[in-house]
Amino acid sequence: MDLQTIGDRIEITDLLTRYAHAVDTKDWSLYRTVFTPDAHIDYSATGGPLGTVEEVVSALTPMLDLFTQTQHFVSNLTVGLAGDEATVRAMFFNPMVVKPGKQFFCGGWYNHELVRTEDGWRSRRLVEESAWFENLAEAFAD
Repeated sequence: MDLQTIGDRIEITDLLTRYAHAVDTKDWSLYRTVFTPDAHIDYSATGGPLGTVEEVVSALTPMLDLFTQTQHFVSNLTVGLAGDEATVRAMFFNPMVVKPGKQFFCGGWYNHELVRTEDGWRSRRLVEESAWFENLAEAFAD
């Protein structure tokens, strides 16, 4: 593996870490730095929004306000590099706390199409793929 490939992989890993941190801290300014201005984001497999970055941020803001805590674990990255473009498939595990004692868990994959920009790697397309949910109904039951 040459130095460019190693550097690209580190930058891509950092991008996905920044993504998880932005969502979990609800830092929508940071979240926007993960994507290109014309990015398409699709969370519909888990009942979430799809659309442009701004449309998704507008929808996610009140949705994530339902939770007192979230924590995204992103791992097992498969990276396909092709010059200034890349594809990434990464597993996620996400515990989400509705209120103390009420939480659920979900897992799946993030599928990104990335492009190298002047500001580094950015996602121009994200499609979330759901694998499973656990304790969802119980987390929202009274």
